Amino acid sequence: MKVFIVHAHAESQSFNGSLTRHAKKVLEAAGHEVIISDLYAMNFNPVSDRHNFTSQKNPDYFKQQIEEMYATEVNGFASDIQAEIEKLEWCDVLIMQFPLWWFSLPAILKGWVDRTFAMGKIYGGGKWYDNGVFRGKKAMLSLTTGGPENMYTAIGINGNINEILFPIHHGILRFVGFDVLPPFIAWAIAHADEEKRQAYLNAYQERLLKIAETEPIFYPSLSDYDDRFQLKSK
Repeated sequence: MKVFIVHAHAESQSFNGSLTRHAKKVLEAAGHEVIISDLYAMNFNPVSDRHNFTSQKNPDYFKQQIEEMYATEVNGFASDIQAEIEKLEWCDVLIMQFPLWWFSLPAILKGWVDRTFAMGKIYGGGKWYDNGVFRGKKAMLSLTTGGPENMYTAIGINGNINEILFPIHHGILRFVGFDVLPPFIAWAIAHADEEKRQAYLNAYQERLLKIAETEPIFYPSLSDYDDRFQLKSK
C-alpha cells in the first residue's frame, strides 16, 4: 500500500508524534510506502485566500470555488497545494493524525482540508460520495483525546464520539469518496503512564497491519436516496 499520513501536532515529542513515527516504522517494515506531511514542521499556512492559486479567474471578486475550478482547468494551484493534491492522488490510504481539539480538527489540519480539497479537482460535477474522486481508497483518523472513553459515549458528558467525528468521517472523507475506516483513538493520553502508552502503540500496530482487511464504516449509497437526497422508505 501507499500510505499518506497528515500529521497535525506542534510538539514532535508528543504521543501524536510517537504514533506517526510508529506508523511509519511498522508500515515500512511490512513493505508499504509511507509519505508524511508534518503540517507544523512544514509551516503549512491553513488560511485560504488568493495565495492558494497562481491563476486568477476574477480579479475583482474572490470566490474560492470559482478559483478552484479555474485552477483545475489551467493548472493554477500554488505549489504547496499542488504538492498535497499529488500526495492524495498517490496514496491508497490516508491517515489523519491529530489531537481532538474543541470536538474537531486542529485549525492547521482543517485549513489543510479547506485549501487542498479543491472544487473541480477533488469534488464537484457529480463527484461525491460513491462517485467521489477517491473511491476505492481508504481513510482513517488516528487521534488522541483529553478525556477518558466513558466521557465520549451516548450517556457521557461529551456525547458519542461517533457523532462528534461524523462531520469529518462523512462530511470530509466520505464526501470525496474514501472508504472510511473506524478511527483509532488513544483516550486521555495526557494521563496515561508508559505501560498504557505502549499498549496503545501495540494496538495501533495491529490496526495498521490490518488496514487492507478492515471493514469501513457503513454509509448508505447514493442509490439509497431519492431525488431530494432523502433516504428512500423501505
